[in-house]
Amino acid sequence: MRVLEERVERRAAAPAARPLRVVAAGGGTGLPRVLAGLAGGVDEDGARVAVTALVTTADDGGSSGELRRRYGVPATGDVRRCLVALAGGLSPLAALFQHRFEGAGALAGHTVGNVVLTALAQRHGDFASAVEEAAAMLGARGRVVPAADGPVELVASLEDGREVVGESAIAAAGGRIAALRLARPTPAPREALQAILEADLVVLGPGSLYSSVLASLLPDGVAQALRATAATRVLCVNLVTEPGETDGLDAAAHLRAVRRQAGDVVDVALVHRGPQPAAHRAALEARGARPVEVDRAALEALGAVPVAADLASASEPGRHDPQKLAAALLALARAR
Repeated sequence: MRVLEERVERRAAAPAARPLRVVAAGGGTGLPRVLAGLAGGVDEDGARVAVTALVTTADDGGSSGELRRRYGVPATGDVRRCLVALAGGLSPLAALFQHRFEGAGALAGHTVGNVVLTALAQRHGDFASAVEEAAAMLGARGRVVPAADGPVELVASLEDGREVVGESAIAAAGGRIAALRLARPTPAPREALQAILEADLVVLGPGSLYSSVLASLLPDGVAQALRATAATRVLCVNLVTEPGETDGLDAAAHLRAVRRQAGDVVDVALVHRGPQPAAHRAALEARGARPVEVDRAALEALGAVPVAADLASASEPGRHDPQKLAAALLALARAR
């Protein structure tokens, strides 16, 4: 009996196993799917999963854009969606954060979460602190770090020679993007760089390739940290093309775009295996989206290991299923 008690005491005194550290970068609707699958999770091997979201703040349209122009805060929309995803439906405030005001008044079109984040930024005088307080309010099971401390503006150089300024203008320009940059140099927060350097797994995407995924990598220091980290670096290739941004691009073209922008920062290209559900095809065609073609040899030639899995949502055309995506990502982390 005493031997058993001693074993229990030793286990209680032993330090807790270090969590699996995951950094996921991007924005839009893609990054929240990664976060929803991983938030507060435990790997099947029993390891805890600690998630840090590196979120672009370059959005200049809709509610985010108006609050940004009026109050000088970074774009709040992508940050809000990530905070709600990390709350995992456990917080009664999460649904409220997503509520969009109706009508024709001054608040029409704004979401509650965007307004709250703006108010907190004014109170703190610092957007990162505002995000931390909002995360605490929501009980977020992970950390959200804005990719830049202040407002940033995207500039795209198109293959036809045009230069387009602003995320919403880039999406509407209708040209193939050759390069992306910020209008002025902006340092990444120290917390973001430290998280990347200490990560076990770094996830890029899914989501809008240029305006979400690559936009989150543009602040100074991020690409360098991605090249230096010992983490397994995974590009989650989109299931379908995005009209106006990635028309006609296959999986290898997605990877080449990342390499042009950030260098050799991808070890694994995670791609969907199998066709899109038949019921989704008409909806995808109606919005001008096509399945992203996968050439395994082309991905390997670019230095990435292609890994295929069933990742598609059964209910949302062209979207990743959060739980399937999380399972595939954790399997890659275990294989390190």
